[in-house]
Amino acid sequence: MRDYSCPPLVAPLRSGGLADSVYETAAREPELPQLARRDSPDGSTGPWREMTAAAFAEKVMGLAKGLLAEGVRFGDRVAVMTRTRYEWTVFGYALWSIGAQAVPIYATSSPEQLRWVLADSESCAVVVEHEDHAMTVGSVCGGLRSLRHIWQLDAGCVEWLTDRGRPVDENEVHRHRWAVTPEMTAATIYTSGTTGRPRGCAITHANLAVECDTLIAGWGGLMGEPGQQPAILAFLPVGHVYGLMVTVLCVRGGYLLGHQPEMAVRDLVPALQSFRPTCLFAVPLIFEKVYARARMIAVKSGRGDLFERAMDIATRYAEAMEARSLGAGPGPSTGLKARHAVYERLVYRQLRSVLGGRTRNVVSGGSTLSRELGLVFSGAGITVYDGYGLTETTAAVTAQPPGRPRFGTVGRPMPGASVHIAEDDEVWVRGPMVFPGYTGLAEARREAQGPASSRNRGDGHAPEQSDDGGTLLRPHNEELLQDGWLGTGDVGHLDDGYLVITGRKKDVIITSGGRSVAPMVLETRLRAHPLISQALVVGDDRPFVGALLTLDPEVLQQWRTAMEQYGPSRPGSGSNMSEELEREVQRAVAAANSIVSRAESIRAFRVLSDEFSMEDGLVTPSLKLRRGAITRMYAAEIDELYAR
Repeated sequence: MRDYSCPPLVAPLRSGGLADSVYETAAREPELPQLARRDSPDGSTGPWREMTAAAFAEKVMGLAKGLLAEGVRFGDRVAVMTRTRYEWTVFGYALWSIGAQAVPIYATSSPEQLRWVLADSESCAVVVEHEDHAMTVGSVCGGLRSLRHIWQLDAGCVEWLTDRGRPVDENEVHRHRWAVTPEMTAATIYTSGTTGRPRGCAITHANLAVECDTLIAGWGGLMGEPGQQPAILAFLPVGHVYGLMVTVLCVRGGYLLGHQPEMAVRDLVPALQSFRPTCLFAVPLIFEKVYARARMIAVKSGRGDLFERAMDIATRYAEAMEARSLGAGPGPSTGLKARHAVYERLVYRQLRSVLGGRTRNVVSGGSTLSRELGLVFSGAGITVYDGYGLTETTAAVTAQPPGRPRFGTVGRPMPGASVHIAEDDEVWVRGPMVFPGYTGLAEARREAQGPASSRNRGDGHAPEQSDDGGTLLRPHNEELLQDGWLGTGDVGHLDDGYLVITGRKKDVIITSGGRSVAPMVLETRLRAHPLISQALVVGDDRPFVGALLTLDPEVLQQWRTAMEQYGPSRPGSGSNMSEELEREVQRAVAAANSIVSRAESIRAFRVLSDEFSMEDGLVTPSLKLRRGAITRMYAAEIDELYAR
């Protein structure tokens, strides 16, 4: 199968923009709980306090008037450099209320990255979180002629701007809002830049609206129990299109939206348990960490063996349920149901309590979740709906069908979208959520020069003037293909319409013997072991495949404690802790090697002393590894791996 399409489920946005839903909801259901805030300045601690739709609309209106008073005009771009906070949502909708664009910037951006985005986007203002961010902006703002304002959240900029806007008539805001059209750019979102410079993607009001409306219409029943207002805790970086989409989804769907600024599991789990979301949007690493934490708690309480047996039953139960939903089996046997019911009381409830206790469906995106982990969560009563998309596709372009997930895949095309597998197995996508093009000064220069591939073929595209006055650059031929198809750069295949992603074209490793190896399959299987937190497969122009591994500090400490207590009496234990740890990691490598041919298997590995981090520039804010940066930083270790 090379092609698969799904008919549209909702009509595209015909008029207006995203901000309209704020004022329409406030007029229709003024007392509807729309947002939940915490008392601390950054919203990370304290009890949750609900804000009604009417109060939210009032906050948005007040800030929109302040932005007009400070000279922000229709079509202007305003950069917002914060973690996932309540104020980001207010700023986003205030900007959309006056026809301006948001330029989300990761709060962890380096000075060089910040300068690049501010210059490339020609932002007229930047919102920062605290004094350190303000100083970083100050250090790079020389020569940024378009930048006129720096506003700081922790210095009370929301209140200050709202006060500045009091003399402005509300009708002035509404006149701006009524002039917004669906084709206008709502946000310029920069790609995470795993290789090369980030590129600004022009995401329109129509893109975000059709993405969210489709999810509400087709998947809304999964967001909460019947008659229950869905409650979503947003913690993904709003600098990433996935995080932005979750925000818009909640506002358009009338869901209760909470904000959690930290993604680290030690901070996230208490927030989940106090907020008690009805559905969860996360990336695979979060689910891996949550599972590892649950396992660690079970081992510490002396219930490790019980936990492992329960997870085995969960996997078998989920496999049987999956087969029945796909028409390939009768479902769980009577005996399996009985054992599953026992572990429901003893284990599964406790696992769900880590997520707050009310979550029965979760959405995973950003990268592919392993089939094994998807089955485990599903068998424990938390169904994982894995999806696939890019910044250029406004988040998901494929998703698991409601009630019929096929674990290990990223689902079928979203309603209105199509997937095509090219001759070289590259995944092409098309649909109303696909962006119109890139934007920014760098793109204009690149387009004017013309890439060599386009110049040689004579099929480059000329810059266009967008509806909001900016320069819009259509993707070059290597990305946007004929008839609106977008080449994703990912490789995969279709199985009965379900898309399976096997890796990135640019990440494929070619050994010195000419063997092509897709590292993603091995890396995903390696991370399935509780001890291994990150894995990077290497081997380009080398005689065989190797791997750099990092260990989860919490799980490692728990493992050491267990070894000190039980290690000497365990059969096959090494003579010391280091030897036994190497044996354990070797078992994880052997498990990964079991799913590939011998020529593709990992022959040598190195366990690094520290995890890859955003602070070191080795991980993107969406938690993807920067392969080039890692291989450069650890070049000596890689050389030693092969010399040995």
